[in-house]
Amino acid sequence: MTSAGWARIARLDINGAVDPITAEFVARSIERAESEQVELLLMRLNTPGGFATSMEEIISRMLVSKVPVVAYVTPSGAKAASAGFFILLAADVAAMSPGTNTGAAHPLMAIGGFPIEGGEAGKTLTQKITSNATAFLRSIAAKRNRNVQEAEKGVVESKSFTDVEALDKNLIDLVAEDEQDLLARLDGYKVRLFSGNERSLHTKDQDVSDYVMTTRQKFLSLISQPNLALLLGIGGLILLYFEFSNPGFVAPGVIGGICLLLSILGFSFLPINYVGVLLILLAIGLFVAEVKVQGFGILGFGGVVSMIIGILILVDTPDPAVRIGLGMAISVALPFAVIFLILLVALMKSLRQRVMTGDAGMIGLVGVADSDIHSGGRVKVRGEYWTAHSDTPIRAGSQVRVIAAENLTLKVEEIGR
Repeated sequence: MTSAGWARIARLDINGAVDPITAEFVARSIERAESEQVELLLMRLNTPGGFATSMEEIISRMLVSKVPVVAYVTPSGAKAASAGFFILLAADVAAMSPGTNTGAAHPLMAIGGFPIEGGEAGKTLTQKITSNATAFLRSIAAKRNRNVQEAEKGVVESKSFTDVEALDKNLIDLVAEDEQDLLARLDGYKVRLFSGNERSLHTKDQDVSDYVMTTRQKFLSLISQPNLALLLGIGGLILLYFEFSNPGFVAPGVIGGICLLLSILGFSFLPINYVGVLLILLAIGLFVAEVKVQGFGILGFGGVVSMIIGILILVDTPDPAVRIGLGMAISVALPFAVIFLILLVALMKSLRQRVMTGDAGMIGLVGVADSDIHSGGRVKVRGEYWTAHSDTPIRAGSQVRVIAAENLTLKVEEIGR
């Protein structure tokens, strides 16, 4: 099927984690579908889950849609897990391809982005969250005439369903071999919208138009990926530090500043745990202290541990689909520590070096008195002649040392005195 400028069927894809940008994209796509009065909006799903708030935003817009929404888990091997399970069951028509699965929607309670289950308080809070999620799903499933008991198992027991199981248990409406088969079977299909209005679908020989993210949405979706936002932030910090320690290169400072701002923009769409931010800042402080006070590696090791923990808990969500993993945290923290320490050591060495230019660079140099020197005279230093004076008389030919310099006049003292 080819895309058309004004088609009767609209189509969009949800690939990857459900995040705020995805929610905005779906909501605006539904608005566009309503304004174009399309026959239906086909939503192709392949998602491991995502943020609960983004999922709720998508479902809220789906439920008031004036256009029938068909959710289709495709291609074979795809899944609609966690948040995707809720979205699938909320659609006017739920369909799956052979070899796909859905479910595993048990909500997780987390502290610092890590799921917790232990303790009476933890169990009580988990039960409350699960009860709330189950009630939300029950209200949707019942309105869509789906199997409420089986739908609850996807939340309470975190159960997954194959396409065949989902169809047998009345969680979905259709299993279609491919999109062409799906649209053929939807022709003449009667759907009841959440508002109660009934529609008979006409999909035969209809053109399909793809709704895609705008350039802005694609860009924001890219930089709001936790791993990329982290790499941009760490890379930006290193480049800015290099520029500050080696002024004049310009390019590292400009690129580093852009990377850091893009990282901040990306993280602004994510739930941030500020304890994680503080741990990362503490790690940088420990790296500086390691070089300054020579902590024999203890402070540096503490900095690495602090940075890894900070990165792990930076994104405050228990869902691994939108959380920074341990492998990424270690892969970023260790190189950052090495590069940062190397640059810091180089900076400290440069600060300890004696100034070689200007008036300050003359102090300590040894020369020869070219004439008698007291209130005035001339010396030869580094092959150049300089006006000089001294607190005590110095005979011509004596070796002298520069002890001060001001306005191209040197103050010297005789060596050996």
